[in-house]
Amino acid sequence: MLLTNSLLNTVLRQASQEVSRKVFLTLAGRGLAASTFASCQDKSGEATKATTPITGTPASEVTASTVYTASGGQQVPSSEAVSPAAKVPTAVDKPIELEAWKSDVDPKSGPTPTPLPPDQRVGYALVGLGHLTLEELLPAFGECKKSRPVALVSGSPEKLKKVAQQYGIKPESCYSYEEYDKLKDNPEVEVIYIVLPNSMHAEYTIRGAQAGKHILCEKPMANSAAECEAMIAACKKANRKLMIAYRIQYEPYNRLVRDMVRENKWGKTKYIQAQNSQSSANPDHWRHKKALAGGGALPDIGLYCLNTSRFLLGTEPTEVFAYSYSTPGNPLFKEVEEAMSWQMRFPGGILVDCITHYNTHDSRFYRVNSERGWMHLNNAYAYTGQQLQTSHAEGPAKMQNHITISPKNQFAAEMDHFSTCVLEDKQPHTPGEEGLQDQRIMEAIYQSAREGRPVKLPPVSGTDVFRGPEPKENA
Repeated sequence: MLLTNSLLNTVLRQASQEVSRKVFLTLAGRGLAASTFASCQDKSGEATKATTPITGTPASEVTASTVYTASGGQQVPSSEAVSPAAKVPTAVDKPIELEAWKSDVDPKSGPTPTPLPPDQRVGYALVGLGHLTLEELLPAFGECKKSRPVALVSGSPEKLKKVAQQYGIKPESCYSYEEYDKLKDNPEVEVIYIVLPNSMHAEYTIRGAQAGKHILCEKPMANSAAECEAMIAACKKANRKLMIAYRIQYEPYNRLVRDMVRENKWGKTKYIQAQNSQSSANPDHWRHKKALAGGGALPDIGLYCLNTSRFLLGTEPTEVFAYSYSTPGNPLFKEVEEAMSWQMRFPGGILVDCITHYNTHDSRFYRVNSERGWMHLNNAYAYTGQQLQTSHAEGPAKMQNHITISPKNQFAAEMDHFSTCVLEDKQPHTPGEEGLQDQRIMEAIYQSAREGRPVKLPPVSGTDVFRGPEPKENA
């Protein structure tokens, strides 16, 4: 039988019993918790709307511990449940606001996670089960709030079967490349994520759009500007969204530096130094075949230097000057470049100096040099481990700070942004036009390296011309 506070008080008065405040609070709290829990359940078993705590006693009113006696006679200290002063919005995508417990001298905690129920999340079909999909994308869905994997496409039946079992994907939602167009008939699939060699991006984007699905495509967008234009046209014709997976633009540290640059934190930006290098192997890998990759270090990893510089500044380069090199006789670089060094001129006299290399120990950083200080982001383009350092002067002192913020899975962030765009019918922040602009600039870089001269670029007026609206924070 459930006892309410009122009923309990009546019983105690009638029985003329005297009880301690501790015992009364224990009994009252248990009775209130049980009755409130029952009242918050409708006939279908679902909780009704609530905006106040429903169980326990405020911590300020808990004065002593009780004792719990186990079935074997062992006794341990315990206490009644303590209810925080939380606010619980009725909307499933709004965070629960817990009671304050940190002071202002420490960093604030972020909002509590607000994952949508699984059946309300956007369903993704992942096309290609290589390194990125298996090592990064599929695990990242565990940190997504609005996205879930529902289908797989691969040329390997063995991988399809195993991965589907690991991630709970139905056997009937596993497709070969020959069956790719059958995604049209899978209502769970709303987005196709293309994680294929660069030479396949255009075809599978166009076919995916024709199948009625929105497209998230890995970078580089394609192997030529003409292919990029065809991809954009196909998605527009099918009235489907197209987003390029520029994860850096959704990563918290890079976004913080972007904000500092745009706000002229230490005066106007004068030049940027950017480097992205790693050591590659296996000459038979598709990345070393020009027909499949379109190029070597530049489109694979150098693209991060290019795109991130444009992202930080918000403007577009007016001229490029480049130099390319490949070690003679190295089988890795028979078809694609080993290294590319290039400089870009931006409006206002800003210079951006970039280098990318396929045959050195990994190094991924950039430094923004401003009038009165600099910002240096190490591991800038890595999946994890970003380290932000700043320097500026204050009177006789040179201030150097290491800035730490809460990390975020870049892949989960970009997928959830695209899911938000699908759910709310919004344009992605990094649409196809953003990928097309990068491709045009890379083609100018290759031209400059071949001809040994600067190459002018068409002038572009405005800020963030090729980007969509800003992503929602914590979306």
